[in-house]
Amino acid sequence: MPAAAPSPVTTALILAAGRGERMRPLTDTCPKPLLPVHGRPMLEWHLLALAQAGVREVVINTAWLEDQFPAALGDGRRWGLRIRYSHEGRDHGGALETAGGIATALPLLGPRFWLIAGDIVAPGFRAEAAVARAWTERDDDAHLWLVPNPDFHPAGDFGLTADGRVTRPADSQPRPLTYSSLALVQARLVDGVRAGQRAALGPLLFASAQAGRLSGQLLSGHWHNVGTPAQLAALNAAPCPPALAVLAAQHAG
Repeated sequence: MPAAAPSPVTTALILAAGRGERMRPLTDTCPKPLLPVHGRPMLEWHLLALAQAGVREVVINTAWLEDQFPAALGDGRRWGLRIRYSHEGRDHGGALETAGGIATALPLLGPRFWLIAGDIVAPGFRAEAAVARAWTERDDDAHLWLVPNPDFHPAGDFGLTADGRVTRPADSQPRPLTYSSLALVQARLVDGVRAGQRAALGPLLFASAQAGRLSGQLLSGHWHNVGTPAQLAALNAAPCPPALAVLAAQHAG
């Protein structure tokens, strides 16, 4: 059987600049993405999955307690990655929100990249080459992984057609799905945002959906937006998800 074609997208941006207010007091001394989940910093699980999928370049944007990230993660070579850092706190005085963080990190990223929030746990997510190839051929602004609306966001963000087009229904219509903070993104999505500017990603995604330039799919498996110390404790008290155990075993091997 011929080897699978490599992914056309081998760079990722992991978002890790937030303060983690709801996770206080734990985040008073540790950035939320570095809090432990099943024996590893939360963000490290994403690094393992990206390395397994053939991603080689990772950029991590930081602001709150940002010196802890290179101290904990280094340059990435232990996972076969090259990690670089976009220091929003040091260079711009604080976190820039998601679109501002992307625009500021663009010189390190290139035209297309995986976008992952460092403070979520999604055991079933894989940076699949086949998905990246199909998205690259379609030339959409972004490809989103979506989840059914969680309790903390009942209004939702988007709809999804049978052929994988992401829609932004009118305010009077149901929006059954929420953006999971996992995506493939083209740099042009933030063309109107300058480096160092505070800007949210949501309005840009909504505009792209309304223009018919977003694709997407449902995220398979569990998804944890870990917001509070109690939620983190419950996640760690539960058995380690099999998908994470497999990742850990592959790295150990």
